[in-house]
Order: sequence, then C-alpha cells, then structure tokens
Amino acid sequence: MTTTRSLETPLTRAVGIEVPLLCGAMYPCSNPELIAAVSDAGGMGIVQPISMSFVHGHELREGLRLIGRMTKKPIGFNAIVEKSSKVYEDRMRRWIDIALEEGVRFFVTALGNPRWVVEKVHAVGGTVYHDVTSRKWAERALEGGVDGFIAVNARAGGHAGDQTPEKLLEELAPLGKPVVCAGGVGDERAFTRMLGLGYAGVQMGTRFIATEECRAHADYKDAIVRAHAEQVVLTEKISGVPVAVIETPYVKAVGTKAGWLGKRLLRHPKGKHWMRTFYTMRSVWQLKRASLEGSGYQQYFQAGKSVDGIERVEPAGDVVRRFADAARQADALAAE
Repeated sequence: MTTTRSLETPLTRAVGIEVPLLCGAMYPCSNPELIAAVSDAGGMGIVQPISMSFVHGHELREGLRLIGRMTKKPIGFNAIVEKSSKVYEDRMRRWIDIALEEGVRFFVTALGNPRWVVEKVHAVGGTVYHDVTSRKWAERALEGGVDGFIAVNARAGGHAGDQTPEKLLEELAPLGKPVVCAGGVGDERAFTRMLGLGYAGVQMGTRFIATEECRAHADYKDAIVRAHAEQVVLTEKISGVPVAVIETPYVKAVGTKAGWLGKRLLRHPKGKHWMRTFYTMRSVWQLKRASLEGSGYQQYFQAGKSVDGIERVEPAGDVVRRFADAARQADALAAE
C-alpha cells in the first residue's frame, strides 16, 4: 500500500502540498474555481492577478477570499516583475501586499529582478520560485535570492522556452535549488517521467484548461482535446515575440509572423517600449475574448505540446488525483 508521503519533494515540503503538481498561472484562464479545485485535490493552483480582475471580474482581495471559501489548502500567486511600466509595477506591489495579507505564502515571479518580492515574502516565511528558460536567467534570479525555479521548456504553451526538459534540468540542477518542469506534461506517464528525471514538481497549464472548472469557452477546450503536438505553432502576432498556440483556421489565415514595421520598432531603442505596450494591450483584449467567446472571435488558443496527452475534459481534481496515483504506483514498482 502506498501513501501520500511517497510524493514528498523539496517543493511539497516547502509549500505544504501533498502532490508536486502546480496549476500554472494563466492569462486569461486562471479563474478562482479552477485554482481552488487543484489546491483542494492536493496540488496547488496559482493566482494570475490580471486574469482574476480583468477577465473574471473579482477584485483581488475578494477573489482570494472566494478561493479561501472553496478550499483551506495553500494557493500560490504569480508576480510579473518587469519594470517597463511604473503604473504596473506599483499595482503589482499592492497586489503582493494584499496576497501576503490574505495568507498566500508561495509566489512565482517572472521577467524581472525578483529581489524585492523575495524580501517581502521571506519576511513572513514564504517561498519564491522564478520562471526561467536557461541557466543565465536562473543565475540572475539566484542573485535575487529565489528559492527555486520554474523551468519553462520548449514544449510549454504561451511564451515557451527553447530547450528540452532534459537539457534544461541538466543546466539548472547544479545550481542547487529545486526545479519544477513547465511544459509538455499532459498525461500521467509524462508526469511520472519528469519526477523520475529529478524534477521537484511539474507545472501544467494546458491540461488544466481542459477541465470542467476552467471558464474557458468549450471551443477552446475542444480544440485542446482534438489537437496534436505538431499543430501547436509559434506566432509573433500576439505579443511581438513567439507564443505557442493551436494552429486554428484563423491562425493559418493571418499567418504567424509580425509585420515589418512591428519588427523594426521592436529593435528600436525608443520604439521598443511603445511597441511592447501596444502588443501587450492588444493581446490582453484578444486573449480574453478568444478564451470566453471561442470560435465566434479570433481563435488565439494558447496551448503547449502537452495536447498529445489530453483526451477529454474532466474535473481538475480528478486530474490531480490520477496523476498522484500514477506517481505512487511508479514509486512502488521502483521500490520492489
């Protein structure tokens, strides 16, 4: 007979969860019900604050309390810490203060220097992991004091990395911090394989979009279930840099390359800031509408190559429990 203890890793011990499985923060798909369902089943859902407020209509504190009424188990918080906008940076600082006040103790930072987040979180005994795609970015995050890494590989959805899960772990493991695999895991076999390689946990996004609790449109979920890995392509049309999406008829029709003017402005020292701001604002609207309206709107359905392992829409808790059972069985077989 196996036990939950067999799934203990540096991640589960640090953040107080039973299953080393994170529901990654997703714009626009991270709604409170999904986050709560994953955490309640023993994994951890991660709050994406813009998704919480702009897409799903919850003021952050109220949204966190709503999740707290659905589960008493730990949740995480996504903090994008780039400094391209002073207004956004100030807002993120307020959001982090609110999250800490509401009891959140696990934070996933991305894009900028995480030091100020680390200082706030460590002051109350919390944990900070940072999104990285290479050793270079991991070393910079270490200088900021992070506790671990979310290793975003080439099979991830959204803004993917460019390395295999194996190569990325090989680069990051010598740094001596726990590493979580992000990208390419859509079924139990891939989950147990990543843990077997030495990852402290797995972060999934695409798999959790295709769940009953996720508020994404049925067209989006169906597209994930039907898609194969080779149908996940990179488009520059959303944000100016490659984003992994399902190659819908709309994506085929409009192409995947940014226009010559956009590319030129992105290379210009001053134009780069304005072009990124334009892309960001446009993508916020495009992705929100595509998620909630489905095929009736422009079909930018973000997804990773893990679509190969996703065969149906099901409750998020069932996903967590099934993956946990598979990992325990693998541990039991290895111990025989």
